[in-house]
Amino acid sequence: MAPSLLVRNAHVLDVEAGVYRRADLLCRDGRVAEVDDRITTSADVPVLDARGAAVLPGLIDCHVHVFAFSADLGEVADAPPTYATAGAIRAMGAMLDRGFTTVRDTGGADFGLARARERGLIRGPRLIHGGKALSQTGGHGDKRSIEEHHLDDHPCCSGTGRVVDGADEMRKAVREELRRGAHHIKLHASGGVSSLGDRIGSTQYSADELRAAVEEAEAAGRYVTVHAYPPHAINRALEAGVRCVEHGNLLDERTIELLLERDAFLVPTLVTYHALQEEGREHGLPQASWEKVAEVLDGGLGALERAARAGVRLAYGSDLLGGMQRKQNEEFRIRAEVQSPLEVLRAATTNAAQLVGMAGEIGTLAPGAHGDLIVVDGDPLDDVAVLADPANIRAVVQGGQVVRETT
Repeated sequence: MAPSLLVRNAHVLDVEAGVYRRADLLCRDGRVAEVDDRITTSADVPVLDARGAAVLPGLIDCHVHVFAFSADLGEVADAPPTYATAGAIRAMGAMLDRGFTTVRDTGGADFGLARARERGLIRGPRLIHGGKALSQTGGHGDKRSIEEHHLDDHPCCSGTGRVVDGADEMRKAVREELRRGAHHIKLHASGGVSSLGDRIGSTQYSADELRAAVEEAEAAGRYVTVHAYPPHAINRALEAGVRCVEHGNLLDERTIELLLERDAFLVPTLVTYHALQEEGREHGLPQASWEKVAEVLDGGLGALERAARAGVRLAYGSDLLGGMQRKQNEEFRIRAEVQSPLEVLRAATTNAAQLVGMAGEIGTLAPGAHGDLIVVDGDPLDDVAVLADPANIRAVVQGGQVVRETT
């Protein structure tokens, strides 16, 4: 039986309404059972005293790579599966301790890791996995150096992506990832920072290949998300029917129009560019990749501001690699430069829950939702940057069980 917990003396935040309620909160069998002024329960139910602090839904990060133990993704691809898994277990535990009770992995994580967490073999956030990201030959997901010819297409643990070319092979690859339980399909639709053999402004995958992936994902009740920076790459992917865009730093007005027309999501990942510029090379980022960071760093905040002002659906993402993952919460501080605290909070709760298809189950503290919550020192509605420092997160509760608590 899932655990029960009574949280007393809390200021419970309704993220949708943007208001606090002074109340107790009862989790029973792992889910929120009641939020009321004064709840009585049996003596055997553990009590967590919030002491008047803010209580928020557990945070959701919609762009992580739990297998990326290094910023050199070629090294990740070459690592033994056991080593990569050990790194993933450590990364997931740290994410949970930072208040993220659910994460969406956009390249690498699989059903085995998700099942291990579900069955209590490892500790970490609920893992919404998409399997391996798909890339064309020479695209952003092709992490081979110029000198390499060998291509390891093993389905598990040999990197964050796999190379797939042609509409027919795309259909097969998507079906394979879906067969292994993928919640979404990730495609590389443009060049990127961490890939050595392409330009950030390049357009990757043909319209036929994009449409083939979308058709197969939709047939299974899933969706496609794309890594894309330049507007021509983003726009043609949206026109092909993708539901979500990762990064989008160089978007244009047509991109905004398409995001709104298609009711699609945008997942900016601003913190990773700051981290890569400051210390990426210390964590294994090749020099050639480091030199690309400036191409997308400056446009990211402006793209977020334009999208937010237009009413685009935004979700929280970090996309950090290796030792830089410790900066996961810093995205709150960066987004606060152009968004209100409530808008940023929604990106990491209710909006994120909608993106991953779990609205009403995560990202909220309404009765019936999973008992995922954090107890926070400070008022995130006044200054969301309090969440940028995990030290301000006094307790983390997942499924009605306290998984981290500071005194």
